[in-house]
Amino acid sequence: MAPRKRPETRKTPEVVVCPKSKRSRSPRELEPEAKKLCVKGPGSSRRFDSGCLWAGLASLRVPPPCRSIVRALHHHKLGKAAWPSLQQCLQQSFVHSLASYRIFHKASPFDRRATSLAWHPTHPNTLAVGSKGGDIMLWNFGIKDKPTFIEGIGAGGSITGLKFNPLNTNQFFTSSMEGTTRLQDFEGNTLQVFTSYSTYDFWFCSLDVSAKSRVVVTGDNVGHVILLNMDGRELWNLRMHKKKVTHVALNPCCDWLLATASVDQTVKIWDLRQVKGKSSFLHSLPHRHPVNAAHFSPDGAQLLTTDQKSEIRVYSASQWDCPPSLIPHPHRHFQHLTPIKAAWHPRYNLIVVGRYPDPNFKSCTPYELRTIDVFDGSSGKLMHQLYDPESSGIISLNEFNPMGDTLASVMGYHILIWSQEEAGMRK
Repeated sequence: MAPRKRPETRKTPEVVVCPKSKRSRSPRELEPEAKKLCVKGPGSSRRFDSGCLWAGLASLRVPPPCRSIVRALHHHKLGKAAWPSLQQCLQQSFVHSLASYRIFHKASPFDRRATSLAWHPTHPNTLAVGSKGGDIMLWNFGIKDKPTFIEGIGAGGSITGLKFNPLNTNQFFTSSMEGTTRLQDFEGNTLQVFTSYSTYDFWFCSLDVSAKSRVVVTGDNVGHVILLNMDGRELWNLRMHKKKVTHVALNPCCDWLLATASVDQTVKIWDLRQVKGKSSFLHSLPHRHPVNAAHFSPDGAQLLTTDQKSEIRVYSASQWDCPPSLIPHPHRHFQHLTPIKAAWHPRYNLIVVGRYPDPNFKSCTPYELRTIDVFDGSSGKLMHQLYDPESSGIISLNEFNPMGDTLASVMGYHILIWSQEEAGMRK
């Protein structure tokens, strides 16, 4: 395929550091804007109501743990406290700290909306972001240097998947609407093309990488999933879904376990050691609407799915056939909006997802805010909502860094960095 001509002029990346002394307004100050907002508590069934709004955040903030973390650690060391109890204590403390999170950095580097996001696996202040025009930015917001910026091809070059190379973190994998899955470095060089289509009718929508198995998996817009080794040799290419594969994910603990999500309203679980055809899946998990994403939890024990309407699901990896925990949540699909995807916190059993208020949603009320919602992964309870009145757009992607203390969000053209107030002022 002949290389496509790149545009001669590009928008200069714009990075804004929010003033250190500037604070978001409190919920009480926001009450006149939100009018009569209400909070509805979770029910007793496995369906959890997430229609909680900003005016009721004070009642949703988790109180300080009943005992100090130091005491919990001491009891654990003496064998008087089980690890789950200690983990829950640490999680409660983290949720309580979310009340002090603010936006400390904001960047608007692209001339089209951002479409993908990935944190560097070893540098907690560094992330990569891809755009609908194929541009990629490597941003270390901990230093004052300008971000590294790689120009895309413009229209038709949307970055649909972005992963750092676990074997060499100076490189990264991308899947794109340009019709390729490739390995690049941050000097803009293409080191290897793993898959390529020579027509505009087909493109790649997602990818994942395993360091242990040394494989790359990618899915396309007509239902095919392709597995390759790190040398680029194709292991198999099968049509696993009837329609576009929106997401592929390898289990972080059992990397032979693959989850694929599709707009055909299913999520399928596969054993890579036993894949022989489209009917060789271990489990098929039907959904009511097309599915945007399927993420394994960091411990590999749960699967989180996000549909294109109003439902988040949490499946147990040991009981695929059991009904999942259902979390009603407004995040409907819109053509010109980067699809909203729920994600796990890397250290705690928490789920983070952007809210897109929907007047047809059961618990929607007037003047509902476009918040970032944090749920407990076990109970489905809404634990906290993040909101900044100066960045009040729809937030499509949210991901915590590997340390779990800094949150990156994608809001249209903008990238937002949230951090605890005291920590953010030091960055």
